Amino acid sequence: MTENRTKTSDVLKGGEFIIRETAVGDTFIPEQFDDEQLAVKESARTFVHTVLRPAHARVEKQEEGLVSSFVEQAGELGLLGAHIPEEYGGMNLRTNTNTLICEELGAGGSFTVAFAAHTGIGMLPILYFGTEEQKQKYLPRLSMGELKACYCLTEPGSGSDALAAKSTAILNEAGTHYVLNGQKMWITNSGFADIFIVFAQVDGDKFTGFIVEKDSEGLSLGAEEDKLGIKGSSTRQVFFENVSVPKENVLGTIGKGHLIAFNVLNIGRFKLGALVLGGAKAAIDKCIEYSQERHQFKQPIANFGAIKYKLAEQAIRTFALESSQYRVSNLIGERIDTLKAEGATIAEAKLKAAEEYAPECAMLKVYGSETLDYVVDEFVQIYGGNGFSEEYPAACAYRDSRINRIYEGTNEINRLLSIDMVIKRAMKGELDLVGPAWAVQKELASMPQPANAEGPYAEERAAINQFKKVILVVAGAAVKSQMDEKIDLRSEQEIIMNIADLALTTFSAESTLLRVEKLKEMGRETAVAEAALKVLVHDASFALSKIATDALASFAGADELRIMLMGVKRFTKYTPQNVKALRRQIADHILSTGNSDLT
Repeated sequence: MTENRTKTSDVLKGGEFIIRETAVGDTFIPEQFDDEQLAVKESARTFVHTVLRPAHARVEKQEEGLVSSFVEQAGELGLLGAHIPEEYGGMNLRTNTNTLICEELGAGGSFTVAFAAHTGIGMLPILYFGTEEQKQKYLPRLSMGELKACYCLTEPGSGSDALAAKSTAILNEAGTHYVLNGQKMWITNSGFADIFIVFAQVDGDKFTGFIVEKDSEGLSLGAEEDKLGIKGSSTRQVFFENVSVPKENVLGTIGKGHLIAFNVLNIGRFKLGALVLGGAKAAIDKCIEYSQERHQFKQPIANFGAIKYKLAEQAIRTFALESSQYRVSNLIGERIDTLKAEGATIAEAKLKAAEEYAPECAMLKVYGSETLDYVVDEFVQIYGGNGFSEEYPAACAYRDSRINRIYEGTNEINRLLSIDMVIKRAMKGELDLVGPAWAVQKELASMPQPANAEGPYAEERAAINQFKKVILVVAGAAVKSQMDEKIDLRSEQEIIMNIADLALTTFSAESTLLRVEKLKEMGRETAVAEAALKVLVHDASFALSKIATDALASFAGADELRIMLMGVKRFTKYTPQNVKALRRQIADHILSTGNSDLT
């Protein structure tokens, strides 16, 4: 399949957006999809609307065999193996196309969870770390849905601290099999899975991955969990009692299971961003429809400013998420191409590309899940009393959304990781944060007058470049305080999470700017997208000021704090916007079109 994508000679490294501008030509936006990709999108959308949605009530009641059969149907359509190389039974579609598939399936309710677990954390460990024999044995059947996969990492005593797992694997006297003992919990797809990706400690301290087949003697399941949401997905505990696993089913290297667990989660977080994007769009469409049908005071509630605000804000945040998601999607795709050209296999290239953009994947997971949470919360509110009734769609969407801030690493963990990874790369010399941070410190001392902004969106671009200086001010001051032994950042999670919020707010604003600029270059109508951009930058200027102030005041001395806060005030300047009028413009547009699309 061909793909209309950007061609760059100097693609951003992971985390480098903080210190470098991105040219408009170096980003990809959804409006660039070609006819073949749109056909794939339509196939996924048809599956959601004709297969999944009509069966929603049956899925929620966990009708036996139903979700498993839908996995098989998705396999027949090529949706399960779209990201898998052809030699292993897949289609090897490009990253942007696979992102589009995830987005569309994100509107599929509880099935979305089964799909994500199967195609992501279920299949990718084998693709990334399996032997050639393991790939040939399992991936073609997993791609077709003939086999279903699950991922067994979490234990009662180890969640975010995955390496604290207590499950054990001991090599038998003959040296032919490992004997597994232990307990896993919150295992998605476990009720119908055929393949279990399991992590256990070899010799008590060597965290290792294994491929375990369903019919292995000693493998048993707990009852289905009675969950708050995603009720149609299968979630059970898995028990291993002297389960004998052939030595050839060791996944990767003994003692290197952490490489599997953490690297697979990178792409899992990225995929989650795409899935929640689709869920947000579906929810907004329902809100638009209901607000026009529901009448109060002799008119549709869509006429009221309070409702227009909600609809517009839902659409703005979703537009920013979509812009960020496809920006990162393209970066990952470009990195895959570069690595393949350098001689890497497809599997190696996919693994390393996801690892490169692990900070952005973590941010997408956070921003996406919190965007969907906002959208579904207002979904309930727009529906009013009906939103609290299980007879209407808002209640289920509200319940289902909540898990996204927990799995694939909690949002707290992902905030910490996103910044920790960037700082570690800087300390290794892989990312030059020191030079730009020092330049900003010198600027704080001199406070030069900013240059006049010229050209379309020049003020927004200038503002976003200034926002990046806020990140450098706070991060640089925090790292310096640690070097001076005034604080220990390992115990100052609040500061790290402040820096993460500065970064993800800036990244989403810049991604939206790049999209609007590219739309303008393409000759597309941009008035509504421009309105969204202005609201985002306006709101970001105030949000960044508070976040930076909170962080700096928690560790900086009086004189140092005064100087840095002067810089923060200067770096967060942006002409105040009539956000009421801009939001009404956006709301009126989506009410007229019937969907959340701003272009």
